[in-house]
Amino acid sequence: MTTAPPVADTDLATRQSLARGSLGITLLHVERARRGLIPWKAVHQRLADVRLSIDGNEASLFLGAPAMAYVLHLTAADSDRYTGALHTLDDIVAAHTRRRLAAAHTRIDQGRYATFAEYDLLRGLTGLGALLLRRRPAGDELKTVLHYLVRLTEPVAGPRKQPLPGWWVGHTPSSQKTAAPGGHANAGLAHGITGPLALLALAKRRGVTVDGHDTAMNRICHWLDRIRHSDHRGSRWPRWISRTGPAPMRPAAPSWCYGTPGLARAQQLAAIALADENRKRMAERALLHCLTDSGQLDQLTDRGLCHGAGGLLRTVQRVAEDAETPTAFTDRLPGLRERFLTLNPSEDPGFLQGTAGSTLAFQSAEPGSGPATDWDACLLLC
Repeated sequence: MTTAPPVADTDLATRQSLARGSLGITLLHVERARRGLIPWKAVHQRLADVRLSIDGNEASLFLGAPAMAYVLHLTAADSDRYTGALHTLDDIVAAHTRRRLAAAHTRIDQGRYATFAEYDLLRGLTGLGALLLRRRPAGDELKTVLHYLVRLTEPVAGPRKQPLPGWWVGHTPSSQKTAAPGGHANAGLAHGITGPLALLALAKRRGVTVDGHDTAMNRICHWLDRIRHSDHRGSRWPRWISRTGPAPMRPAAPSWCYGTPGLARAQQLAAIALADENRKRMAERALLHCLTDSGQLDQLTDRGLCHGAGGLLRTVQRVAEDAETPTAFTDRLPGLRERFLTLNPSEDPGFLQGTAGSTLAFQSAEPGSGPATDWDACLLLC
C-alpha cells in the first residue's frame, strides 16, 4: 500500500494536503468549474480557506507550498488568475528544491542509502520535478532535479561491496516494516524508481534533457526487465527487491501505485521517449493482460486513485492516448466503469484515496467527457 506524506495532526496541515486534505478536494472543484458545473467563486473560496503555506523540510508536491502551487497552476490555466501568488510560490519552490538537492547530493557523496522522502513522487524530488516541469520547464531547478535523478540511478556499493541500485533505501517498505531487513529497491510509481523513470520520460517528451538522460532511463528499464516475471497471465513486477530476493510475485491488485498499470504507463512513456517500440508493445500488452484477468481485477476493493478502481480507470485512459491500438483499451472502459460502481465509495473525502480523486477519475472516463485539466499530472500519468 502506498503511504501518503506524513501530515501533522493540525488544521493547517490538513488544509494543505493534496493527498488527503482541502487542496486535493479543490482539484475536483477546479475541474467542475472548468466544465461550467459550478461557479469559480466556489473554487476561490476554498483556496482562500487554505491560507498560509508550509514550506519547511516536509513540504512536497503533496503538502504545503508546492501542493498549493500545483493547484493554483491548474486553477489559473491560461488566465491571469493568481499571478502574484504563483510567482511567490514559484520562488519558494525553487529555493526549497535547491535545499533538498544539496542534502541529496551530500548524502550520495557520503555513501549513505537514499530514503523515499528524498527522491519519491509523494514526498521527494521526483514530485518537485513534476511540479517544475509544469511551472518552470525552462528553469535551472528542473534540470538540476533531472541531473540528480541521473545520479540516483548510478549503482552504489552494498555492505559486501556488491553493486546495488542507486535508489536502494536503507529502510523497509512503507506499510510492511519487517518485509525487507537491510533495505530494498522499490519498483512502484509512488515510492519507487518508476516515478523517476516517468518524470525523465515526460521531460524528454517536452524537450528538456540533461547529460546522461537516456542512460538513466535505460538503467531503470533494464533493471525492470531483470525483475519482470512473465507467464500465461502476462507480465508483472514485484513491488520491491530486498537482499533476500523479490517481494511475492503473485498477481496483485491492478493499482496505480504499485501494480501493473502504473509500471506499464511509466515504461510506455519511457519507450516513447527512447523510441523503443519493443518496450512499448511489452508495456501495453502487460496492461491488456491485466485488464483481462478477473483474478487481478477482483482484488480491487475500493474506488480510490492510489490502489483502487479510480487509479486503474485513469491509467488506462492515459495509456490509450499513446497506444498503438487505442481501442484495445478504450473498449475496456465501460466494463471498468461498471466495476467501479459496484465498489463502496470511500468515507474519506480526499484526493489520493478518497472520493475527490475517484470522482475525478470516473467523470473523466465518462463517454465524450475528456478532462478539462491535467489534474493527474501529479500522478505522473501525463
